[in-house]
Amino acid sequence: MMEKAYATIIEQVGEDLNREGLLDTPARAAKAMAYLTRGYHQNLEEVVNNALFPSDNSEMVLVKDIELYSLCEHHLLPFIGKAHVAYIPDGKVIGLSKIARIVDMYARRLQIQENMTKEIAEAIMSMTGAKGVGVVIEAKHMCMMMRGVEKQNGSMKTSMMLGTFRSKPETRAEFLSLLC
Repeated sequence: MMEKAYATIIEQVGEDLNREGLLDTPARAAKAMAYLTRGYHQNLEEVVNNALFPSDNSEMVLVKDIELYSLCEHHLLPFIGKAHVAYIPDGKVIGLSKIARIVDMYARRLQIQENMTKEIAEAIMSMTGAKGVGVVIEAKHMCMMMRGVEKQNGSMKTSMMLGTFRSKPETRAEFLSLLC
């Protein structure tokens, strides 16, 4: 079905599907789109896979510079950037790679950056029972770079602060200072 849709799109832009370079493009494009949106076929429990471990640590845990690749839900164009995720444990910590996997799960859906930031923060909070969670995402959006205003150097930063990251200015300040 998706392959047929790509064939139609290619024809509608004025190309010849029988041209040698395009013979397998509808199938390749459909496979690529399925990969780029694989987050729809994942759920939080499977991604975390019980990788929660007891810990008496009550200090901030921060994972910086988690690269992400997503598709803007408005134009189906990529946005590319990095996420910074921090939390204050409350009796348990989550496996390090699981934080990156959670970022990927939400990034691999048709998205807007604002919602993705919130979804990641809420997922970390719900899975860990943390005292607080902070997420900052910075990304460049091809829908702004390749079309529309065509601005190459603009980037977008979004943040979501939950629990102590929202209620305690010093926790928020510590998190943000560690991002520099």
